[in-house]
Amino acid sequence: MADFSSFDMPSTGSSENADAAELQRLIAVEQQKAQFQAQVHNFTDVCWDKCIEKPSSKLDSRTEACLVSCVERFIDTTLAITNRFTQMVQKGTH
Repeated sequence: MADFSSFDMPSTGSSENADAAELQRLIAVEQQKAQFQAQVHNFTDVCWDKCIEKPSSKLDSRTEACLVSCVERFIDTTLAITNRFTQMVQKGTH
């Protein structure tokens, strides 16, 4: 994944500056999407390895419960990390 966070556009006017700022914002949004997709991919791999013993056309109740638990832990962990970062940012801005 390319890092465009230091991507600078030449500044020739306020319209171009606004366009450059919007481009940088769009790049940042796409980077966040890519990071999220990478996390989901990693989470899928972890839950698959943990819960799926042998693939079949149906999930047994134990496998389904394992997957549900794995997903819930992933969501809980993601929310805890997000809340912690939010607290850190808020403390840093006050």
